[in-house]
Amino acid sequence: MSTTQDLTDAEFAELDELLAATPEPLQPLDASMLDGYLCGVIVQPRLIEADEWLPNIFDYDGGLLPDSVDATWLDRLTQLVERRHAALNKRLAEDGWFDPVVLEVDEEQQPDPLPEDASEEEQSARASYDALGPLSRALMPWVAGFQHAALCFPELADMPNDDISAALARLYRHLPAETDEEKEVVATLNREFPLNDLDDAIEEMVATVADLADLTEAERYRVETIRRDTPKVGRNDPCPCGSGRKYKVCHGSN
Repeated sequence: MSTTQDLTDAEFAELDELLAATPEPLQPLDASMLDGYLCGVIVQPRLIEADEWLPNIFDYDGGLLPDSVDATWLDRLTQLVERRHAALNKRLAEDGWFDPVVLEVDEEQQPDPLPEDASEEEQSARASYDALGPLSRALMPWVAGFQHAALCFPELADMPNDDISAALARLYRHLPAETDEEKEVVATLNREFPLNDLDDAIEEMVATVADLADLTEAERYRVETIRRDTPKVGRNDPCPCGSGRKYKVCHGSN
């Protein structure tokens, strides 16, 4: 059973280590990506149960855990992840705010060079990454996790709401832009909504997620009205089964 008590710094570190211990060849999310993923689950226009969203954290490409996985490892990991999910949900609902897990990036560290036989796709992906500024590079893992949730559960992006589309664009500005249209959107956002420093970028990211939570809240908690195809049978009416007995002593007795 999950609790809304958030993780301590030591538990966040433990969570990252547990994720890294996911059996190969699966490629799990790290702690920052997981944080974004959980927020992407929470702001969906429908409530998603843990048994539906949990498997997606173990492999970015949709692979499944083997049946022989260590039960103790899985139980502890699940406990920590569900606690973080509950804490994020509570903070968004009550405060409209949360503290995201954003890892520090060494701006002087350069990615490993591409091999000489790198494909055009790999070269294009590297060029898109190189075009990111230092603020976006710091937020990219978190936003990539959020996008992972949006791809696993496309209901959010499919909603016909311009405000939701605009909010998603504000988040995805921190991902490598691949098409000319995406590059133009990022350029427009950088021009009209410049980010001064990392604190400013994090604040804008969290506010955007809170906006999405508000925009989808009514749909997420919508209660459907059930319409009957046939009139309701009264307890003293004849039973529809044709027995001749009153409904209350026939099929209505249960």
